[in-house]
Amino acid sequence: MIDTGATNTLITEKALLSTHHKEFTSKYPWKLYQADGQTPLEVVGVVQLQIQIKSTNTNISAYVVKHLCTPCLLGTKYINKYKFKIDAGAQTITIINNKDEITTNIIKHSHSIRLPVRLINPVIVPPYENRNVLVSTDISTATTIFQPSFKLIQRTPILLSNNFLNVRNYRTYILIQNPSSFPQYLSKNLFVGTIQLPQFSDTLCASSSMERNNDPNSVAETNIHNLLIHLTDESQKHELKETFDRYRNIFDTLTPDVANSTICHAINTINHPPPSSKPYPLSYKKKEALFNIVQSLIQSGHLRESHSSYSEPAILVDKKDNTYRLVIDYKKLNSITIKDEFPLPNMEETLQEVGSGYNYFSKLDLKSGFQQLPIDEKDRHKTAFRTPFGLYEWNVLAQGLKNAPPTFQRVLSKLLEDCRQFCLVYLDDIIIFSKSFEEHRIHLDQVLSRLHRANFQLNPLKCAIAIDYLGHRVTHTGISPLPEKIASILLLKERKTLKEANKFLGALSWYRKFIPRFATTAAPVHAVTNLPKNLRYKFKWSIEQSDAFHELKKLLTEAPLFLHFPIDNNHVILSTDAAKNGISSVLHQDVDGQIHNLYYHSQLISNIQQRYDTGAKEALAIALSFKRMHQF
Repeated sequence: MIDTGATNTLITEKALLSTHHKEFTSKYPWKLYQADGQTPLEVVGVVQLQIQIKSTNTNISAYVVKHLCTPCLLGTKYINKYKFKIDAGAQTITIINNKDEITTNIIKHSHSIRLPVRLINPVIVPPYENRNVLVSTDISTATTIFQPSFKLIQRTPILLSNNFLNVRNYRTYILIQNPSSFPQYLSKNLFVGTIQLPQFSDTLCASSSMERNNDPNSVAETNIHNLLIHLTDESQKHELKETFDRYRNIFDTLTPDVANSTICHAINTINHPPPSSKPYPLSYKKKEALFNIVQSLIQSGHLRESHSSYSEPAILVDKKDNTYRLVIDYKKLNSITIKDEFPLPNMEETLQEVGSGYNYFSKLDLKSGFQQLPIDEKDRHKTAFRTPFGLYEWNVLAQGLKNAPPTFQRVLSKLLEDCRQFCLVYLDDIIIFSKSFEEHRIHLDQVLSRLHRANFQLNPLKCAIAIDYLGHRVTHTGISPLPEKIASILLLKERKTLKEANKFLGALSWYRKFIPRFATTAAPVHAVTNLPKNLRYKFKWSIEQSDAFHELKKLLTEAPLFLHFPIDNNHVILSTDAAKNGISSVLHQDVDGQIHNLYYHSQLISNIQQRYDTGAKEALAIALSFKRMHQF
C-alpha cells in the first residue's frame, strides 16, 4: 500500500516472516505515534527492506510493527527517494532509479479488507440491559459496516447486530444487548467482530494511519471531536466544541511542553554530602532503549546533561506494551529530603463533596502531569542520574521524587483557587460539577482558561464529560464502581501465589465501601497474605481461601453496588454488627420509605478485642464506625 500522508515505511511482523529479510538493523521495542499524536503503534525493530519493482531492486529502512491495516505501507521517504510518478488515469506508477525510469501497472484488489474489532475495556452487561461499549480497530477514520463474530454469538447469549460504524481515532462504539437473566462478563481485547472496508480499485489507499503531517491544529481538532463524540444532544455538543476550540492548544498532544508556573518544585535537603550510587547493570537491548528515551527527553527539553556531584541509578521498567518506562531510584536523595506537608485531598471526602444534587460532571486529566512542572534551577543538579553513556539531570518534575505529589497539588490548587466552588483537584485529576448545562459550560470555560494561561496540556484520552472519577461513576444521586473495573476483578482467575493474592485484595479493597461485611469475608485471604517478610514462605492457598475468593466475587454481582449521597435534614441511621473476629456497619437514611445506603464499613479486630463480651463489641463497632465515617 502506498500512503502519501505517511512519513515512514512500515511492515508487519507477519508479512516480514514471509520474506527473506531475517536480520534486523536494530531490534528493541518502542513506539511511534499515529495521526492523533497519542495513539501508539508498537514497533519491534527496523529492517533494511528490499522491494523489487519489475526487474529493479529498491531499498528503504522500514519499521517492523505488530499491527497495521495492511501488510506493508510505503511512506513519503520511499516515494521521494525514487521520485514516484502516479498516473491514476493510466493506472500506472513510474519510479526513477539511477536515472532509469521503470513503469509498472497498479494492481487491482479483488477483495475487500476486513479488520478486527476488539473491546478496549472489560465489560459487564447486566440482565435484560443494553450497553454502548468502546471498541478499537486498526484504521483511524472510516464509516464502515460492522459484522458481529459468529463464534461469540454462538457461545454467549449476548446480541450484536450488523451496523454502520463511524470510526474516529481508531475507536468507535457498538451496542451490546443481554437478553438473559444473568450478567454477562466480556474481557478486555475480546474479539467481537470485524469491519469491512470498501473494495479498493488500486493499491493507493488513503489510510490516514501512520505518522501524518504533525499539524497541532488537526491533532487538537481530532482530540476535541473524540472527547465530545458520545454526546447525543447536538446543540450541547456544538456549544462545548465552541468552548474547547478557544483553548485548542491544551488539547494538542503532539509536542510536550512545560507549564508557566510561579511555583517551581524545590528539593530542600538536610546538611548531608551529595548521595551517589553506581548504575544498575543493563542488557544491550535495554541500554539501546535507555539511550533513545534519554535523547527524546533531551530534545523535548525535559532533560539536560549534568556535571552534578549527585548521582542516582536509572532503571527501565517493563510496560505491558513491551516498551519501557524510565524510573530513577531516588531512595538516597529522598532520605535526605525535608518532607513537604502540603495536604493531599481525602478521596472519600472528595467523592462526597461532588454530590448534593449536581447533575453535570466533567473530568480533566493533565498529560504527563508531573513532567509539566519545572524544577527550581538551584535544585536541578540534585536530580542527576547516571547512565552507561553519561550523567543527566531533570529540568522538570520527575516521578519518584519525595515531594512531587504535594508540589503538584499546591500548584493546581493555587491555579484553580477561584474555581473551588465548582472544581476539585486530586493531583492530576480535575473534576468540575454543576447543576445545569449552561452553568457547566461556563465552569468548564473558566477552568480551561486558567489551564491555558498556565500552558498546561490535557490528556484527552483520559478526560470525560460523562464523569468517571477516581475509579468511580458519579451521578447526581450517588456513586458506584466503574462497571469495567468490576468486570476486570470478576475476570481474575483464582490466586495461587502471594503476589497474585495481594493483587486481588488490592483491586477489591478499592471498592470495599460498597460491600457489606467485606473484612470478615476476606479474612481468610488476609490471614495468608498479611505476613512479615521473613514468614512469606509460609503462604498457602487452601480451600478456605478459595471459598473466600469466590464469595467476594459473588458479592460483587449480588450486592447493590451503589451508594447514595446523603440528603440534608434527613436522619442518618447507623446499623452495626459484631462477629467473632470483626465488626461491620452500614450508614443509611430512610427516604420516603426507601432505604438509601450511604456507606459500608467493616474491619477485623485484634486478638484482645475478640475477647470482649457482646455489649463491648457492639460499642466498639459504633466507635470504629464513627471514626471511619466522620465525614458524614
